[in-house]
Amino acid sequence: MSRLPFRKLCTAAAAAAFVAIATPAASQGTIRIGEINSYKAQPAFLEPYKKGMQLAVDEINASGGVNGKQLELITRDDNANPGDAVRLAEELVSREKVDVLTGSFLSHIGLALTDFAKQKKVFFLAGEPLTDKIVWQNGNRYTFRLRPSTYMQVAMLMPETAALKKKRWAIVYPNYEYGQSAAATFKQLLKAAQPDVEIVAEQAPPLGKIDAGATVQALAAAKPDAIFSALFGADLSKFVREGNTRGLFKGREVVSLLTGEPEYLDPLKDEAPNGWLVTGYPWYAIQTPEHKAFVAAYRKAFNDHPRLGSVVGYSSIKSLAAGMKKAKSTETEKMIAAFSGLQVDTPFGKITYRPEDHQSTMGGYVGRTKNDGGKGVMVDFRYVDGAKVLPPGAEAKKLRPAD
Repeated sequence: MSRLPFRKLCTAAAAAAFVAIATPAASQGTIRIGEINSYKAQPAFLEPYKKGMQLAVDEINASGGVNGKQLELITRDDNANPGDAVRLAEELVSREKVDVLTGSFLSHIGLALTDFAKQKKVFFLAGEPLTDKIVWQNGNRYTFRLRPSTYMQVAMLMPETAALKKKRWAIVYPNYEYGQSAAATFKQLLKAAQPDVEIVAEQAPPLGKIDAGATVQALAAAKPDAIFSALFGADLSKFVREGNTRGLFKGREVVSLLTGEPEYLDPLKDEAPNGWLVTGYPWYAIQTPEHKAFVAAYRKAFNDHPRLGSVVGYSSIKSLAAGMKKAKSTETEKMIAAFSGLQVDTPFGKITYRPEDHQSTMGGYVGRTKNDGGKGVMVDFRYVDGAKVLPPGAEAKKLRPAD
């Protein structure tokens, strides 16, 4: 009777010893990617984004991983709060021992993580946040960015916008870093293309808290010839609904960032506007071989069609893997060197991370919205190479602080 507990104790001790030995060995066999995002606050974009990341991880691991190691993705929700994001980044780096950081959706959170990367000297790939400050005014050697910035997306729209020859413009945008950046860039580029333009109204409701009736009324009262919008998500839906009801868009041109993304166009359903000039993602009509292959793989994995978030998540992981493979390491300095000029194959074709400002040349689609039988789609679209709407590398480098 006395020997049984002793055997159990020995067995337990042996098991504990095995775990203690096996756990470091397992971690040594993986590359840990720490990812932080506003999942609960922005599910329309970030649920597809997470699926895109997982698809890329699964594909890479199935093909043998990177440098002989499997990828392990560790995600955290920042509650749309910069302080929480920084705290989680510290936890991922210090406690979880991640090799690199990626993620962020909201621009003010992206800026907080950009600063964290600089302070802690850790590699950070900003996948989604759009403010230009991430690679220009607040840029640093540790941070790279995937998605086209506000400057790039406004520049994509500018040829058609200037061709409208509308003099009196009203502007509406969410009052935080992304919206402020988008509005400032729109005014800068439009006035450069059309010096006699007037901004006759400017509305900046808090993110996620738009009073659509008051906003629409204020814009209508200014009697603009055209409207520029940087709204998205629920704010956009409320704005469109109220604008349709009050006739704001009737006889007026509307230029709108992001509205052509299925994350935001699909929920509008039969309220989807006709004829807006937008950036977006007409996944159903892109016929390039690399995109068709991506759609087929995504459908097979999730029995669903991709959104733009899917492309961003997928391309973020593919970028990290390509950088690690080129660096033959996950060490920060080697990753920085590898990402400078790194070329990556994505569903939108090959992109390059510019050494001068760490911005990728991923482009975007510009077209018009159409209400097609109660469903919003993009028509008459074209793909704009991101490299063609960026300032020359030498000029962009001057916008950055010295590293």
